[in-house]
Amino acid sequence: MNWSSVVGRRASGSAGAVNGSLAAGAGDDLETAPPPADEAANVAPVRDTVAAAAAAPLLSLKGVTKRFVTSRHDTTAIDDIDVEIRAGEFVCVVGPSGCGKSTLLNIVAGLDKATSGTITFDGKPLKGSSAERVVVFQDAALYPWLNVRANVEFGLKMKGIRGKERRKVADRYLELVNLTKFDKAFVHELSGGMKQRVQLARALAVEPRMLLMDEPFAALDAQTRDVLQAELQDIWLRTGATILFITHNVREAALLSDRVLVMTPGPGRIKAEINVPLQRPRDPDTHAVVDFAAEIRKQLQHDEYAVSKPEGGYVI
Repeated sequence: MNWSSVVGRRASGSAGAVNGSLAAGAGDDLETAPPPADEAANVAPVRDTVAAAAAAPLLSLKGVTKRFVTSRHDTTAIDDIDVEIRAGEFVCVVGPSGCGKSTLLNIVAGLDKATSGTITFDGKPLKGSSAERVVVFQDAALYPWLNVRANVEFGLKMKGIRGKERRKVADRYLELVNLTKFDKAFVHELSGGMKQRVQLARALAVEPRMLLMDEPFAALDAQTRDVLQAELQDIWLRTGATILFITHNVREAALLSDRVLVMTPGPGRIKAEINVPLQRPRDPDTHAVVDFAAEIRKQLQHDEYAVSKPEGGYVI
C-alpha cells in the first residue's frame, strides 16, 4: 500500500528529506487522484481539517533545546525542537532509546525546564507544572493506602471539590475505564492493567487541557495492552482530549494517533511528521494499521541501528 500521500512535509532539514523520499515517484497528480476502492474504506473522513489547521495551537514549542551539564559532561538531550499541537489532537512521539522523548514530555509537563527556546500553552508562556497538563506514567503512581475511588478522587480533592460532586465525577470516570465494580479495591488487589486504568481515570477526572502519556502500556502483557489501546481510543473519541503520547511501539503509534513525530537518536531532533488518516476506531491487526506501522518503522531503522563515526556520520 502506498502511503506517500499521507506523510506530512516539514519546511526544511532532514525531516523534509525523509518525507520527500517516501513521496518519491508518487507523481504530480497524486494529490487529486481518488484512492483505490480497496483503500478508500481505510481512509478517515475529513475531521474539520480546515478549521483545525486555522486554529491557534494549544501547545507550541519553538527551538527548544535541553542540555544536562555537570562537572564531567555536557550532554544535549534534545535540540532545536519545533512542535505544534492543536486542541483535540492525538500526537504520538516515537524514536530510538535515549533520543529524549521522555525529556520532551517532562518539559511540556513543567517537570523540567528547557535550556533554550520558547514554549507556549494556550498562547501564554509555559511556567512550571499545572493541572491543565497531567502526566500518566509507565508505572502507575497510585497511593497504596487509598482504594480505587479515593485515588481517582485525590486530584479533585486537591482542587477543593466537595464530597458529593467529587463522588459524582469519580463515578463518571470509573465507569469510563470499566472499574465501577472495583471502586473499593486497594492497589495491591489490582492487576497491572487495572492500575493503569485507575491512573488514567484519576488524570481525566481533573479535566486537564492536555494529557501527557509516557509509555503507559509498555510494561503490560500483549493482551492487556491491546485491551487498553482499544479503551483509550474509545475514551479519546468520547472526551475529545488532547493527548501527547510517548511510545517505542510503532504499531501503537499508527493505531492511536492523528500524527506521529519521529525523533532522531540523541541529541533528539524531529526527523519527520507523519499524518495518520486511517478510519477510527482502528484494529491493530488490520492491513491498514500494519502497513502504516511499517512505513513509520522504515524511518526509524537506520537511526535505530546506527553506529556513530568520528566524523559524525552513521554506518550500519
